[in-house]
Amino acid sequence: MHIGFEMPEGILHQLLDPVAIPEMARVRNVAPTAAPIEDIGAAVHEQMLRSNVGVRFQPGQRVAIGVGSRGIGKLAEIVAALVSELRALGAEPFIFPAMGSHGGATAEGQREVLTHLGITPERVGAPIESQMETVEVGKAADGTSVRLDRLALAADGIVFVGRIKPHTAFRGTYESGLAKMIAIGLGKQEGAAACHARGFGEMARMVPLLAQVALAKAPIRFGLAVLENAHDQPYKLLVVPAEQIMEREPALLEEAKQAMPRIAFKHFDVLVIDEIGKNISGDGADPNITGRYPTPHASGGPEVNKQVVLDLCDASDGNANGIGTADFTTVRLAHKMDLGRTYPNALTSTVPRPVALPMVLPSDRLAIAAGLLTCHAVGREPRLVRIKNTLSLDEYWISRSLLAEAEQEATLSVISQPQPMAFDQAGNLQDLQAKIR
Repeated sequence: MHIGFEMPEGILHQLLDPVAIPEMARVRNVAPTAAPIEDIGAAVHEQMLRSNVGVRFQPGQRVAIGVGSRGIGKLAEIVAALVSELRALGAEPFIFPAMGSHGGATAEGQREVLTHLGITPERVGAPIESQMETVEVGKAADGTSVRLDRLALAADGIVFVGRIKPHTAFRGTYESGLAKMIAIGLGKQEGAAACHARGFGEMARMVPLLAQVALAKAPIRFGLAVLENAHDQPYKLLVVPAEQIMEREPALLEEAKQAMPRIAFKHFDVLVIDEIGKNISGDGADPNITGRYPTPHASGGPEVNKQVVLDLCDASDGNANGIGTADFTTVRLAHKMDLGRTYPNALTSTVPRPVALPMVLPSDRLAIAAGLLTCHAVGREPRLVRIKNTLSLDEYWISRSLLAEAEQEATLSVISQPQPMAFDQAGNLQDLQAKIR
């Protein structure tokens, strides 16, 4: 189900047309970062040898490879390399979606998510088996049922790919990473619902609690951990044997936190984000970068008065989870929002705010003007930052009022002088419309 409505544009133009839009300069982020892995296949092969996990597989065994819904850099190459390594051992691998309730909590929806991420049988060299049934493998100490994908459990072994990084809604020893992939991703919608039932205030406790049971009861062989640099490129791949996951992951999380990109300014008035999507972040836009969190159980990032989101990535397939952390958006995004794909994530996570619609404006210019009008920058030029998305921070735009601060920031270099934002006759950004078309 999609959203449709008409806009009372007359009064909106009367209120917002007089708002001045600051001239914007383009800056390049030149922060030092870890070198990306050039040869993914060689890196996976080296890790398989170093970890000696090959002895855990026998010729002819079926191996389930869990793949999540995140837009991990070079994900298809990583999965294809893993498939190749398992086939070299004589195993028969298949892919299964390990993404909790994402993809609308349907088998076909989760298959489509993998397709959007480039995970197809032809690309990775293995069939995809997608379904939503789970089997209970045990109970946690507090009585919570621990459930995993039925097809994965029927296989002779389970492996999975998981990126390690700070979570967007809670803080703990284990956040987004291997343990969470086990507790929530491999558990499909039912496993995700069980883990989220007590709320994000308990997530730091629930993730390791459920993961430990699954590791003890299920044929999990290893997790392939991915760490990304500030340019969202894999710089480290680690095969972590199942019995070492709980011990090694906390240190990897701390390393991932240091590698994350950042907007260089700690305080500004308005953040404009060109696009959000589930392929970018579980919350559409990563709160660790925007400073806008869906729960009070996580913090960090810049202090921003108003946030404006202009569009939804086509690759997100209508899932607009995270739009609720914005203050203003566009009719264009609202029309792309598919409630059937957006709402299941919120119902499963028990956090409805990220899927709530902010104020919806007819055009990019009016949405940006609304942010500026309400940001309380009285008697001075507003401090405005515009980014493409939270995965693309190599370059972004800043208002003239931030230039002096940018020139003192060692990680930034100004690559174009301030100039007006270019809007078309409909009031939409010309450079953004060119990308959409």
